[in-house]
Amino acid sequence: MHDFKFKNGELYCEDVRVRDAAVKVGTPFYLYSHNTLRDHFTKIQKAFAPVEPLICFAMKSNDNLAVLKTLANLGAGFDIVSGGELKKALRTGVSADKIVFASVGKTEEEITDAINAGILLFNVESLPELEEIHRIAQKMNKKPKVALRINPDVKALTHAKITTGTLKNKFGIDLQTARKILRSAAKYPNVQLSGLHIHIGSQITTRAPFLKAMTKVLEFLDVLKKDGVALEYLDIGGGMGIIYKDEQPQTAQDFAEAVLPYLRKTGLKIIMEPGRFIVGNAGILVSRVLYLKDNGFKKFLIVDAGMNDLIRPALYDAYHEIVPIVETKARKVKMDIVGPICESADFFARDRMFPALNNGDLLAVMSAGAYGYVMASNYNVRGRPPEVMVKGDQFEVAKQRETFDDLMRGETVPSFL
Repeated sequence: MHDFKFKNGELYCEDVRVRDAAVKVGTPFYLYSHNTLRDHFTKIQKAFAPVEPLICFAMKSNDNLAVLKTLANLGAGFDIVSGGELKKALRTGVSADKIVFASVGKTEEEITDAINAGILLFNVESLPELEEIHRIAQKMNKKPKVALRINPDVKALTHAKITTGTLKNKFGIDLQTARKILRSAAKYPNVQLSGLHIHIGSQITTRAPFLKAMTKVLEFLDVLKKDGVALEYLDIGGGMGIIYKDEQPQTAQDFAEAVLPYLRKTGLKIIMEPGRFIVGNAGILVSRVLYLKDNGFKKFLIVDAGMNDLIRPALYDAYHEIVPIVETKARKVKMDIVGPICESADFFARDRMFPALNNGDLLAVMSAGAYGYVMASNYNVRGRPPEVMVKGDQFEVAKQRETFDDLMRGETVPSFL
């Protein structure tokens, strides 16, 4: 559930009328619900309480500082994938030992900064990466903890571009190689081989792939036990799906009831990395209608947000519910809802039955809290939109709209021109 509801014919975020926020900050903009973030985080917290996991929010899904601070205040750690995310996570005041670092391509600078910060774990994606972390740690006279991200070769039954758990993907280490690494831990005296990590994909709406992956993990742990390998952590990743249209994803409680027996059997400390489940339905993108175009063949509702603001429909053919923020009795007609970007891929909906709105009317693209602003760009020299946080009847701009001067900062014409 989320806290975007219609009251007296108008869309509200908690106790704030969305139209009031639009008047103050202009369009387009992202709007986040503090209460929805809190509610979704605590649902996971309560469901998995029997194993007391460290819940590391996947920053790649939404890195707004207000969102991160909200979750840090609730006890969250962070799953990061870059040096920039490390620095931003630390700005929330979170303890570095609640941060885990994934990514298949960590640089020397990123590894050095993470070791200096004292993060909990590197989730290692390959043997060359492990060797690089060991080399750097040796030079620094440090001994960081690492977990091997194993690839269980399990299909996640999700979109091809967000599945990560098969050997066709770039992520993780095959089980045979992982076993060889763990049996030869003595070769790496400047790292602590402390755990295993799995993450098979995103927007997974059924438990079957998770259970198949966990079965493989338990079998692998049995093999390692016979090898005399002792581990401390199991990071089970994230990937829990949300409702965008007519999906029927498992609840946190349903997922926990299915997975907890597997987790208990491991005897390890559990880490989780939810992202979309927490923030996906906690945000919307608000946009203003510019024109209704009819070319005699098809109708297009042209709005002031574009694929540079929310790329998911263009990139994944993703469905987002779209609603006028003021309920209307206007006749619904079949149309494409599109932006101003000079690309045919710039759309939010294709052949959608939608009210024929007028110039200036506002609409909301729902379920835009995950992989929305974080994937935005400046394509067509467009500043990224502001991000706004609501808590109860209050709202504030958490990130300002980018100006043209912001976009030009650091750009110069070479002297030889």
